Amino acid sequence: MDQVKPDQLTPEQPRPAAGPRPETAAPELSGAEITVQALIDEGVEFVFGYPGGAVLHIYDALFKRDEVKHILVRHEQGATHAADGYARATGKVGVCLVTSGPGATNAVTGIATAHMDSIPMVVITGQVPTPVIGSDAFQEVDTVGITRPCVKHNFLVKRVEDLAETIKKAFFIASSGRPGPVVVDIPKDVTDPNVKIPYRYPAEIAMRSYSPAQRGHQGQIKKAVEKMLAAKRPVVYTGGGVVLGDASEALTALVRELGFPITSTLMGLGAYPMTDQQFLGMLGMHGTYEANMAMHETDCLIAIGARFDDRVTGKIEHFCPHAEIIHVDVDPSSISKTVKVHVPIVGPVQTVLQDMLAVVKDTGGRPDRDALTAWWQQIDDWKGIDCLRYDRTSPVIKPQFAVETLYKVTNGELFLTSDVGQHQMFAAQFYPFDKPRRWINSGGLGTMGFGLPAAMGVQLAFPEAPVACISGEASILMCIQEMATCKQYDLPVKVVLLNNGYMGMVRQWQEFFYESRYAHSYVDALPDFVQLAESFGHVGMRVEKPDELEAAMTEAFAMKDRFVFLDVIVDPAENVYPMIAAGKGHHEMELPPTMSERELA
Repeated sequence: MDQVKPDQLTPEQPRPAAGPRPETAAPELSGAEITVQALIDEGVEFVFGYPGGAVLHIYDALFKRDEVKHILVRHEQGATHAADGYARATGKVGVCLVTSGPGATNAVTGIATAHMDSIPMVVITGQVPTPVIGSDAFQEVDTVGITRPCVKHNFLVKRVEDLAETIKKAFFIASSGRPGPVVVDIPKDVTDPNVKIPYRYPAEIAMRSYSPAQRGHQGQIKKAVEKMLAAKRPVVYTGGGVVLGDASEALTALVRELGFPITSTLMGLGAYPMTDQQFLGMLGMHGTYEANMAMHETDCLIAIGARFDDRVTGKIEHFCPHAEIIHVDVDPSSISKTVKVHVPIVGPVQTVLQDMLAVVKDTGGRPDRDALTAWWQQIDDWKGIDCLRYDRTSPVIKPQFAVETLYKVTNGELFLTSDVGQHQMFAAQFYPFDKPRRWINSGGLGTMGFGLPAAMGVQLAFPEAPVACISGEASILMCIQEMATCKQYDLPVKVVLLNNGYMGMVRQWQEFFYESRYAHSYVDALPDFVQLAESFGHVGMRVEKPDELEAAMTEAFAMKDRFVFLDVIVDPAENVYPMIAAGKGHHEMELPPTMSERELA
């Protein structure tokens, strides 16, 4: 018998008793539809992906909805890097969708890239049907096993009933605590359109085995502040965790309140305004002389959202030999992992910094002004060495000049992605970022090919903003096919290619450490990049003279609705300085050869 609806009742018929309305019946959805609906419920804007047999049910479900836009890349590595770039620029979780077998393995480089830099990402991979898992079925790989070392977590979903909760867990894990990539591997039969179940997406998720810290220990924070205020030669050392933790404003307030010098890792650039007088520049292997010397001589190091990686520390035995070390990080496994610290604080960097500032203001404590003045005088002496100098009279374009010109033309307002190598270091040294999430690069894994697809993700997130990829001719060729994606979706990215005909950083190391034996670091068969860009339907430009560079860049960025490829021919012999060689300390830098012994005395 059909149920009678209330509006069909006659006055003679009894009406339902008043009371709470029954819960709306859950819609019946297939696994493929659940996957798509879960993404919608998570507020996902873009899915970067490439179809294949194991994910066709999901693609069919995606085709029927318009709440999430799918971006068809030309290689699965491009999908992961684009999702990564989107995540770095926005702070949201990046999402990509790839098929089983080679689709999943092609994505591994991008997953590892995100893992090393703690980028929130959910990667949905197709898998062969559950009955044939382990039988070497067509396009089968053990995705969970392959990705286990380079993810924050991964799942293999074997029942459609577990799918919604698993996706909720994936987004929660990826975005909370220390962020990272999460893989959700879904066998094809789990997405069967003919098998439907009631869909309810969890509003919240609780995981007994995973509970990130929500606040730093107040006693440890007070102890840290006491040591900071008692220091004679303090230095604040920040990393990518400040950017990822949206702690830039809190960091800036604390550092300005204390008047301390501050330096940053490659991944942390922009968290504190780089044009500010208190900023010493990047530290580490290619950091500034003043930043590295301050690190070597400090008596109190305040490390915030940094992991003491080898490119920063140099030889551990020489690292900060005079310092008591305070370390703030959301990840307890990072504390004393590489360098023993004296005051550990586990918690979100934003709240810890806010609490530190509150303690400083509440207690009225101030640093030793005389000691701090003397410390700044020493730092100013180190700054006077001008460790980033280069030949500004050269008849060929110096890569440093190219980056400085890029900064001038864009007024420092650029979202800048990079690939890996000399151009990456020159960008970090000569393009000062005053805002977080503007500098998008692969730091930990050092992934060539990252820059162009990452720029696509950034441009999609901020369609009106200027976005550029700075690259080298070796790196850009790794994912050059993504120029087709840029054409399909009308992405006006600008590529600034510092073309020196070499794998520049490899060549530099071969010059320094292998007696200039340039073993396969040169490229003899480069394409005409201008014609290549034009063949994809874009604008190509080549610049060979320093006095033509600014006009060319101005013209390129004036084309706000076009993808422009700028092939900038630069000095093939230029090296990145300063440089700390392997096994050396911060005080043992290789400085530009133009430095005289008198200047360094």
